[in-house]
Amino acid sequence: MAAAPTRSESASRNGQRPCWNGTPEVYFARPIDNSRMVKLEDPKRSHEMRQFGVALACLFVLVMTYTWQHFKAVEYGYKVESLKAQRDGLIEENRVLRLEKASLRAPERIDKIAREYGMQPPRAGQVVPMNSALPDSGAPEMASVAAVSVISVP
Repeated sequence: MAAAPTRSESASRNGQRPCWNGTPEVYFARPIDNSRMVKLEDPKRSHEMRQFGVALACLFVLVMTYTWQHFKAVEYGYKVESLKAQRDGLIEENRVLRLEKASLRAPERIDKIAREYGMQPPRAGQVVPMNSALPDSGAPEMASVAAVSVISVP
């Protein structure tokens, strides 16, 4: 015949902790005085830590330089796209202004407006042709006297 399980065995099967495990453990806190201890510097360890710090600083500088360049490239890309859009807008505005200039310089339009103001086409002898040669823009302009020939009628 099998022996009946004890109380602690049945409690462990059910997932419960037994209420008594034996003798309790008691801990006493002891103050430890480390004030008289002196830490000795290990020169090898200090040198390794300095090398590690320098390597870490170099890595940080490289990563920051790469990041800065990347963000500047993105910023310049946005500037280029903005300037391209502005250029396209100015080209379109220039095209519109050229069309307006061409329509305003149309001879039919000018003739129509002139007739509204009461102007008439010039008669023979009213048109005075201008010199076709343009004066030098750097040379000063001087007044000149032209000789007049007088023909007397007898």
